Amino acid sequence: MDLDALRHANFKLLDDAITDWSTLVRHLNDLKTDAENGLAKMAAKADWAGVNATTSREFIDKTAKEFSDAHTQATTIHNILRDTCDELKSYHKQLLQALERGEKNGMKVVSNKGTFVVSARDSSSDDGNTEGKPTQADIDALRDEIQGIIDKATKSDTSAKTVLQAISDQSKLGFTDASYKDRDTAVDVMKRADELAKLARKKPEDLTVSDFDKLNAGLKKYAGDELFAKEFATQLGPQKTLEFWAGINDPSRANWDLGRQRLDQFDDLQRNLGLTLAHATQSDSSAMSEWKRKMIDIGDKPLYGDRGGPMGFQVMSNLMRTGDYDDQFLEDYGTKLMATERKLTDNGRHGNMAWQHLGVSPWLNRIGEDSGSDPLTGYLKGLSNSPAAATEFFNQQYISKDDPDNPFERDTDGNGKKGKVSLSNFQYLFEEREWPKESDSHGDELNTGKNNLALALEAAATGHPAGEMPTADTPPHNAAQARLVESIIHSVSEDPSRLTKSSYMSDSMGQIAAEYMPDINRQLHAGQDDKDLFPVSGSPAAPGERDITRFLYTVARNPEGYAAINLGQHSYTTSLMEYHFKHPDAYAADHHFDQSTRLQQGINDIANIAGKVEGIIGAGRAYENEVQGAEADAKYNAAIDAAGSWGGTIVGIGIGMATEPMTGPGGAIIGDMAGTAADEIIGSITEGAHRDSSGDVIYRNGAHYDDTKESTYTMVEEAAKKAGSRAGNRYPLIEASVASSAEAGFNTARTNVGKYLEGEGVPRELDTEG
Repeated sequence: MDLDALRHANFKLLDDAITDWSTLVRHLNDLKTDAENGLAKMAAKADWAGVNATTSREFIDKTAKEFSDAHTQATTIHNILRDTCDELKSYHKQLLQALERGEKNGMKVVSNKGTFVVSARDSSSDDGNTEGKPTQADIDALRDEIQGIIDKATKSDTSAKTVLQAISDQSKLGFTDASYKDRDTAVDVMKRADELAKLARKKPEDLTVSDFDKLNAGLKKYAGDELFAKEFATQLGPQKTLEFWAGINDPSRANWDLGRQRLDQFDDLQRNLGLTLAHATQSDSSAMSEWKRKMIDIGDKPLYGDRGGPMGFQVMSNLMRTGDYDDQFLEDYGTKLMATERKLTDNGRHGNMAWQHLGVSPWLNRIGEDSGSDPLTGYLKGLSNSPAAATEFFNQQYISKDDPDNPFERDTDGNGKKGKVSLSNFQYLFEEREWPKESDSHGDELNTGKNNLALALEAAATGHPAGEMPTADTPPHNAAQARLVESIIHSVSEDPSRLTKSSYMSDSMGQIAAEYMPDINRQLHAGQDDKDLFPVSGSPAAPGERDITRFLYTVARNPEGYAAINLGQHSYTTSLMEYHFKHPDAYAADHHFDQSTRLQQGINDIANIAGKVEGIIGAGRAYENEVQGAEADAKYNAAIDAAGSWGGTIVGIGIGMATEPMTGPGGAIIGDMAGTAADEIIGSITEGAHRDSSGDVIYRNGAHYDDTKESTYTMVEEAAKKAGSRAGNRYPLIEASVASSAEAGFNTARTNVGKYLEGEGVPRELDTEG
């Protein structure tokens, strides 16, 4: 900004632009409202199938969100332009007033190639009289005043350009949701990012306790701000990011006062730094694209080059434990990480000594008790927050059977001869990897890595972050998710010890089973018209009955796994019955039987499969009770109680169609089930878990297999009654017939467990091998 540019400024074009942006904001608000209340809600209720259930539905959801982001970005741009225009107009007026005042006081201002000169105005007479003429002090004062005005105008104009450019760079395609009420707020955010990045770039030994506090507080405050996150990350840079976190955790490098006075706050800093970096990776700016590329590039290199230190992956993975990192970054990072894993373990042939924590190594993780030396532990936790990236990662090939250095051989056709096999990342990590050993402060073995593996699998299979429930925005299960679930079920079925030796993973496995209950029920149904009876949104998983039986039984040997499947099955059964009672012509519409007969056939088939599922998991629970006695039974009841305390959203399994407001992705009920038939059934189960077998208790405890059997068909009968009542369409004859169907299904499960488990780890009464 120079003198002439400000003096002769024409603000008409800028005023017109602000008016246009104001109009655009209003129109976009209307479009956003229409998209949210019309497009998105209609898509959520539509009956999607096939490719439309995934690709089209996801496209519509993203499009609806883009309208919201477009409105947010337009509002921010309008606010910045308005503030900048008002300021420039003010500086323009101040400049003209200063020039006019100088003219009256005998001074002139001349511009020259971007600069200006203030001098006394020429006089026509030179009689030696100096009265009324400007002094040098007057000239200097006017010069300084004008320069000050120009400087402020320049700062206003430049800062607006910087912020607008930063907002524009955030997203190459589509729009950003960065929102600021005015330009100064955005400018201040970027200034704070630069200040904190400068602190983090200090040598670890020079970082004071005061610096630590400023960083921790600043990152906590601004971690969710897009501009801050991007600016902080790019100003700090990948290498310095790693050196900062590794350095303050290395007693040989860090300021002694930090460890002595702030060690109890290192976990907060790790969370805040991780959240900030995660948000930064969502930026599409060229600077962040280079940041992500460089971070992956240095992942397999010692942090301090020839002087050693931890590898980049070991440091960065610990910062991935919090936040939702960009999917593509996680996928590219995981590809390079697994390549490094293959290299360091000789394709998985040897253990992970490279990732084993040694006494001289810095403690890179402060969230939890593991050391953070194994980069897969932190990376998998990051994947548990990023479902799409997790699905892609687990389905990627780890090693090909055609690789001449492939050490993995299996008998895949049962002829007694082993041959090389290809393995996916899932198969390698779940079935083959030798995880580094770690212990907690009491000397007990830690299993954080495999626990995080279970959480990442939960996210990958369900399509939403682990530990959360699906929402209306969660897309139906796609083909990649279904393929992964089939692999999980087959892997546990093939060798149940893969799960029983790591039983702490069963809660996630139970959640996966619960959210795929429509798929499981369909596969266990031997009859026809499965698509009508057990509708599935999206791409269905299709594991075989033997694999399902062995999988459910194995998961149910863990109380948390059993609770998720148990409540999920009863919730699904009740919701499905309620749907069919509301729509009695939905099942087997092409049959020649009358509607009532078709409905009875369908409801009884549903009850039969419910009996099968409950019979399978009841056997798993009975076996643990047989081995552990009353102690196990107490654990199971406690798990049901804990699961039920989620208020009906524990697993939220719906009917598998998006035709009902209650249903969401893959058939999962979204939100609270309060007031539904399923809610009442879940309440009966959780309340019954606290009481004995006398009186009006519907759901008895599972101390004995026959108790579970009786409870099952009693619950299914009760479910039919409540479903019919809630649907406003009672069928007493149908309700009275479902108990026998459930009992028949339970008896089939009894036979199948003994047959498919082949007498290994099953209750004595189900051991068909004797």
